[in-house]
Amino acid sequence: MEKYKFTFQNIGGSTRVKLQSGEDLCHLAELDEKMWTVLSCPTKGLHIDEKTLDYIDTNGDERIHVNEVIAAAQWLTSVVKNPDEILEGKSSIALSQINIETEIGKKLYKSATEILKNLGKTTEEISIADTADSLAIFSKTRFNGDGVITNSSADSEEQKKLIDAIIATVGGCTDRSGEMGVNAEQIEAFYKALADYSAWQKNVVEAPFGDDTDKAITLYNALDAKIKDFFLRSKLAAFDANAAAALDVQVSRIEAISAENLTEKLEEIASYPIARINADSVIDLSATINPVWADKFLQLKSIAFAKKKTLSEADWISLGKTFESYIAWKSAKAGEVVESLGMDTIQQLCEENKKDELLKIVEHDKSLADEANEIGSVDKLLHLYRDFFTLLKNFVTFQDFYSTDKGVKAIFQAGKLVIDQRACHLCIKVTDMAKQNTMAAASGMYLIFCDCVCKQKAEKLQIVAAMTQGDTGDLMVGKNAIFYDRDGLDWDAVVTKIIDNPISISQAFWSPYRRISTWVENLINKRAAEKDSKMMEEATAKLSATPELKPAADGSKAAAPVPPFDIAKFAGIFAAIGMALGMIGTALVSVAEGFAALTWWQCILVVVGIILFISGPSMVMAWLKLRRRNIAPILNANGWAMNASSIVNITFGGTLTEIAKFPKIKMQDPFAKKKMPAWKKWLIVISTLLVLAGAAVVVWYYFDSKKVVATEEPCVEQVATEEVATEVAE
Repeated sequence: MEKYKFTFQNIGGSTRVKLQSGEDLCHLAELDEKMWTVLSCPTKGLHIDEKTLDYIDTNGDERIHVNEVIAAAQWLTSVVKNPDEILEGKSSIALSQINIETEIGKKLYKSATEILKNLGKTTEEISIADTADSLAIFSKTRFNGDGVITNSSADSEEQKKLIDAIIATVGGCTDRSGEMGVNAEQIEAFYKALADYSAWQKNVVEAPFGDDTDKAITLYNALDAKIKDFFLRSKLAAFDANAAAALDVQVSRIEAISAENLTEKLEEIASYPIARINADSVIDLSATINPVWADKFLQLKSIAFAKKKTLSEADWISLGKTFESYIAWKSAKAGEVVESLGMDTIQQLCEENKKDELLKIVEHDKSLADEANEIGSVDKLLHLYRDFFTLLKNFVTFQDFYSTDKGVKAIFQAGKLVIDQRACHLCIKVTDMAKQNTMAAASGMYLIFCDCVCKQKAEKLQIVAAMTQGDTGDLMVGKNAIFYDRDGLDWDAVVTKIIDNPISISQAFWSPYRRISTWVENLINKRAAEKDSKMMEEATAKLSATPELKPAADGSKAAAPVPPFDIAKFAGIFAAIGMALGMIGTALVSVAEGFAALTWWQCILVVVGIILFISGPSMVMAWLKLRRRNIAPILNANGWAMNASSIVNITFGGTLTEIAKFPKIKMQDPFAKKKMPAWKKWLIVISTLLVLAGAAVVVWYYFDSKKVVATEEPCVEQVATEEVATEVAE
């Protein structure tokens, strides 16, 4: 079998495949994986419907891989008659376009027809909007394959009432139609609860105190430990009469809390014996009880000891045994969820036993699962039909990113950042700032990281924007800007980090001078600060070290001595200044001599050479970096597995950042500096030209005379030599 031939193109610094027909999509599996631009990408944070990506992400790991893209391409091209239409990105598909020659296509066609029927539509085209509302699709269906039956699924009024009873007791679940219904598990649980409750009621144990039995048990359990404590104390008092006072409530304990609010000391009072200790080990039911326990004790007394005058330990133990069988029966209670139906209804439902009828309806509903589930497949078809080629243009190739159409953006482009009179269109959401800190610098681009907030969404967003035109300008950390996302919402942005790389050749040309200027400015500021500090120290020292004044002979206060004028010190200063000026003058003269020795065009070349010497290296380095700018490191930090570099060269970079272009206007600025009269301007120009011309003449005359002297001196020496030779000869 001959291998399919793809078309290739050079774009973004790499050779990439060019997908231009439905046939290309049909043979996508034959494209060598090494030729794909991307190997995997995340399903979140991209400008493409996440539902589409979820359909492609078959393993649910929130990442799209090559094999999943290939599987989606094979599925989609097998159910669409004309794959070329996939490239159009339509949100609807004609029913006639579904390929019914395949088994999947038949099911999709049938489900699509059923959806339109349920929605009451007679069109021959189905759209994403039609499949978006599943409730509307299933609202008119009796069975929808989810295994949940509702009142609409029931065949009789008795079945409807039974379904309502199950929902009210055991609970229900939501059907695809949006109504509450029940499934097989809930039906089984309901009938089991009926049987368990009915069996439990058959073994009922008579309550010893009728309706008050449960209350009596609760009171007994609350008082049990306290009353048993009383009987044990009484036994100890009978054992040793001298210990009775210590075992009973002690006056000292009451005195300790008597001065305080006793309602806040209930815990302390509750620790006292429930009744006064006595050697007979009985509680006089007519005697006063510890006030904290009195209410519960009197309630239990009215139920269980109404006819008794005293309560012994044997009476208390006997009462506990009276409850044992009843408590055991209550503990064995089962199926209580249906108790609210009443025993008569429970018995009736058990006798009628319509469980099998309901389960048959559930099974019938499940039997239609395949047809109903294909409704979800229709939604998948529509999403892929609209978005799949867009994904391919950002996964297999980077066609959208390198598109010449300004209206087309890559799915990873989040919007535009407006800052410093520029609009940056290459903005990417940051999903992992730690990775960006590690990898972003390798992109070679000037990057601006921003934190963004939007009041409409009440959430925060981090973005990174690439500045590809202009100058650094006023860009700095902390600068405010506005970010517009792809949906048109505006976000308040604050610059949090800048990765400095060349923006343009012109910026690189001026950067050495800016660095020199900054260095000189910092040096001047440093020197000025040091000088100011030194002067302040000297002034402070002089003020602190005031010379001692000795009184004069006549007793008057002597004046402070005036330091003598040190002429040597000032002479040294003047000499140093003169030497510095002399050195500067000598240097200037040397430069002037050098230039005077050159012709005019040589002077121009020297100036150009100096400029190139200063700016050349910076411009060459910038040119090399600008040619290699690459967004792959930024995308890699966001979870993309980039398989090829994506270069942002100088020409392409110019399209990613727009610079403000103001029209030429003729308006008077009320705050502009007043213009100088024309005659003054001309006078200054003419005077300047005359001075420069005079200086040029002086320089020319000076150096020309030196040349003449230098030329004539050898002749004088030669004449003098000839005269000496003549005299010697004579």
